[in-house]
Amino acid sequence: MLKKTVPGILIIMSSFFPVSSQELNCNISIVSNQIQGTNKQVFQTLQTAIYEFMNNTIWTNYSFQPHERIECNMLFNLKEQIGADLFKGTLQVQARRPVYNSTYSTVLFNYMDNDLTFTYVEYQPLDFSETTFMSNLTSILAYYANVIIGLDFDSFSYKGGTPFFEKAELIVNNAQNASEKGWRPSDNRSRKNRYWLVENILNEEFSPAREFFYEYHRLGLDMLDENTSEARADIAENLKLLETVYKNKPDPFMHYLQVIFDAKSDEFVKIFSESPREEKNRVYRLLIEIDPANKSKYERINEN
Repeated sequence: MLKKTVPGILIIMSSFFPVSSQELNCNISIVSNQIQGTNKQVFQTLQTAIYEFMNNTIWTNYSFQPHERIECNMLFNLKEQIGADLFKGTLQVQARRPVYNSTYSTVLFNYMDNDLTFTYVEYQPLDFSETTFMSNLTSILAYYANVIIGLDFDSFSYKGGTPFFEKAELIVNNAQNASEKGWRPSDNRSRKNRYWLVENILNEEFSPAREFFYEYHRLGLDMLDENTSEARADIAENLKLLETVYKNKPDPFMHYLQVIFDAKSDEFVKIFSESPREEKNRVYRLLIEIDPANKSKYERINEN
């Protein structure tokens, strides 16, 4: 088995002596200002427990050196305490990966989960099973760990993250009888939740979007230092893959497509602001067609 960590470098995994190590370098922040009159120490204990769960769990069979661990952030904004140990709020998840031959890191994932509800008893171990739903908190954490790793692998090889998205899908399936929201297709009328995210990613009709995700990172960003104009032209051409998905509309809300725009729209502006005029105009017209919500942002491409 292979994991491509940077262009041109392969780590070869032995079939006879499997090697594994922690994959994530995940920063955890918990905001609890809106919850009054409770033991604030529980939130520090919770933050430590989540940090250790995300960073000390071995999520794959691949070998990651310390400097190769995937950089990510999880911001828990706890807004309500419903009962002694039940909390409700939102979760912001972000992940990045370095761009080859540069000091720049690109955003892979910038996602807001509005269905955060979980029970936490201070000092109780965070237990998780791949085959059984044990708690909403650990299921959410494991779900996003696999999504983050899947997106990182997708950025290095076409559909390379599929095994991890399938693990995330299994977590979703195990949670179908959970009382908490976010796991079922009917939990959100706009089809924007954990169920729909992984459904879209694994849906073959979204394959052009996953192809774009790979091409954008490996043949675009990773090659910008080597040949800026050619890499930028490749990115411009590969935007047509997103246009294909937009026009086919495999899902009326196209959650995964919007997730890509949420991560990349600012970067698109930065990349194409330096383009020749014809390329600027062509990219601008395409982007405002397929991502009209960010039209005002894309107008900056043509400012110079």
